[in-house]
Order: sequence, then C-alpha cells, then structure tokens
Amino acid sequence: MSESTVDKRYDFVLLFDVKDGNPNGDPDAGNLPRIDAETGNGMVTDVCIKRKIRNYVTLKHEDKPPYSMFVKEKAILGNAIEQAYQSLNIDLQNDPMDQADGKKRNKPGKGQGKEIEKARQFLCKNFFDIRAFGAVLSIGSNAGQVRGPVQLTFARSVDPIVTLEHSITRMAVATPAEAEKMGGDNRTMGRKFTVPYGLYRAYGFISAPLASQTGFTCEDLELLWESIEVMFEHDRSAARGLMGTRKLIIFEHQSKMGNAQVQDLFETIKVAKKDINKPARDYSDYEVIIDKTVIPDNITLIERV
Repeated sequence: MSESTVDKRYDFVLLFDVKDGNPNGDPDAGNLPRIDAETGNGMVTDVCIKRKIRNYVTLKHEDKPPYSMFVKEKAILGNAIEQAYQSLNIDLQNDPMDQADGKKRNKPGKGQGKEIEKARQFLCKNFFDIRAFGAVLSIGSNAGQVRGPVQLTFARSVDPIVTLEHSITRMAVATPAEAEKMGGDNRTMGRKFTVPYGLYRAYGFISAPLASQTGFTCEDLELLWESIEVMFEHDRSAARGLMGTRKLIIFEHQSKMGNAQVQDLFETIKVAKKDINKPARDYSDYEVIIDKTVIPDNITLIERV
C-alpha cells in the first residue's frame, strides 16, 4: 500500500454477531447487555468497537511508533503529551524560542503558538488511534485537538434481542473469613448475562480531508480494514461468548468529498431473517442482499470477509 494519505471518501457497513455472550455490558445496568428500551434491539457502543481495533493494532505492532496507542489501559494521557514536547526539545518551563509565540511563556508547562501544532503533528505521526479516531489533546501540556477521519456509529442488532440471566457457582471463596462464615462449604454464587444470538450492524465513515490533516495513510487504511475483519479473533473471553465479524461492505468514492449521499448507499443493503417465525440462532438464519443496480458508477463496492 502507498504511504500517501487517503484521498478518497469511504463509507462502510459492518456486520458482526454474538452467540451465548454479552457483546457490550452496561455498567449502569448491572453489566446487562446494552439495549434500546423502546424497541428491544441490542446495542454496542462505538467506543467498544474502537477498543477492539486498538487492541488488535497493539498486538500486531507491539505498541511501537508509528502504531502506538494514545488511549490504552492505565495510560496517563497528559504524560504522553508532555513526552511529545520533550521529544521535540521544547522546554515548556522557559520562554518560547520562537518569537512569534510571544516573548514570554503565558503559562509555564503549557504549549503555545506554533509549539502546539508541532506537538499535534508529532502525536499524529506516532499514535495510530490519534491519526484514525482523533483525540482531545488540550489536557496537561496542551497540544490542541484532533478531528479523526475515521468515525463509527453505535452498532444496533438487526432484530430485538433476548437477554438471559444465569446463576453460576464458584467452588471457592476469596478470604478465610468467607470460609468460616460458610462453615467450610466454600462456594459462592454469581450471575452471568448472555444474548442467545444477535446480529449487529454498525456504520462507519472515512473523511479524506481529515485524513490529510492527521496523516492517515493508505497503509493505515488497510490496517484498519484488517483490524475490523479479525478484531474478535484476539478478543476472546468467557463473558463475550462467540463473536465474529461476518461481513464488511465498503463504498469507495472516486473523490475526496464523495460522489453520493451516504444514506442512499446504506439503503442498498438489506439484512433480514430467512424465516420470520423462527428465532435466529446463527448467521445462516439471515440473508444479506445488496442492490448493486442502484449504486452509482462512480462508487466502487468492496465486500470483505
């Protein structure tokens, strides 16, 4: 793939499913699977999907530049911004070297003027998730704000989901005090929530003008597609059951501003159960139909997975 920045607009549809697992628990609801209370459709946040993409890129590139991750477990974001200034040899405690930034530093420890743009570019260059998703960098030493070219919606299940609650037993206790309280029985009870089956649909958008601002390259784009395809393969857990990407449908425009309304493109894709009288328990219970006859000639349809 070319190292040049992405110069075309892309819109895409992601289909993934879950079987006997909790795809995205809601901490405000006792970790129940997220659900639309009015329709019963299941939901998975964009943040959850981005986390899986980040995790895959980290595993593949070992969190090394230019594929480091800005938002990661136990990270202190302000430290990463401060380290960017240190790498650029910009001393935030002394007056700025560039007179255009002012004769005196307005606030010691804070970037100002052209320094902010230099730090922003440094962070974009070294952190994949900033190049892709953007970030608020105005905390700590201040490196401004980045609007990312890659944006995702919440995923919503094609049909309403059923949430099941299971009692589970652990044949052990955590402390001697618990063991004494139970008279040596040494077992604890818990609860586990699962969705028997759900097929989820999410939408994504990639802006070429924003890609040029963050330096999001064609190589980054291919890594993004790869991550979306296999992100669940490296994110297994007993709580999430069996999850997997089933289909990635990409609309490639011929210009950076796009050649068609995104709603018109997404409406060419229909996903429905083959038998409406039978509860779905597998991807094969659904049919995905793309009406290619109404897709404009200046839009390239790419089907992956």
